[in-house]
Amino acid sequence: MNSFTFYFTEGWRHIISWDALDHQLFILALAIIYTLRDWKKVLVLVTAFTIGHSVTLALSVFDIIRVSSAWVEFLIPVTILITALWNILRRRQLQKVNVNYFMALFFGLIHGLGFANALRIMIAGDQSIGSSLLGFNLGLEAGQVLAVLLILLLSKLILDAIKIPQQIYIFVVSAIVFLLSVKMAIERIPLLS
Repeated sequence: MNSFTFYFTEGWRHIISWDALDHQLFILALAIIYTLRDWKKVLVLVTAFTIGHSVTLALSVFDIIRVSSAWVEFLIPVTILITALWNILRRRQLQKVNVNYFMALFFGLIHGLGFANALRIMIAGDQSIGSSLLGFNLGLEAGQVLAVLLILLLSKLILDAIKIPQQIYIFVVSAIVFLLSVKMAIERIPLLS
C-alpha cells in the first residue's frame, strides 16, 4: 500500500472510529443546526474545519509549533461545549449566523493539534511527508463528509417521524452534546505543575 493510501485510511479511521467521539461530537454540534436542504452549507462548514486543522497539523508535523498534548486534549472538548452552547443560546437566529464558519475554522486549528500528536509519530521516518499529510487530511475530510451526511439524514428521519419543531430538536441534541463535552473537559483538565 502506498503512503498516500495508508494515510488516507488513517485519516478516515481517525474520524470514523469509536475513539474519535470528541471529533464526532464536534461535527454533530456544527451540523445539527442545518437540514438536509442545507447540505452545501454544511460541506463548506466542514471544509472550513478541515482547513483549520490542516494548517496546525502541517505546522506541528513540520515541528514549527508544539503544544502540550494534555492542553490540546482538554481544549478539544472545550471547543465542543462552546459550539453546543452557541447552538443553545442562539437557536432562534441559527440559520442567519455565519459565525459558525469562523468557529469551525478557528476550532479546527485546535483539533489539528490533536490530530498532529497521533500523526507526528506515524510520519517520523516517512520520506513523503507532503503526500502523507495530504492523504491524512483527505481521509479526515471524507470521514467528516460521511458523518455530516449521516447526521443530516438521521435528523430528517427523526424530525419527520416525531414531528417536533426543529428548534426543540436542536436544543435537545445541543444540550446532550454540551453535557457530554463538559464531562470530557472535566476529565481532561491538565494538572497544573
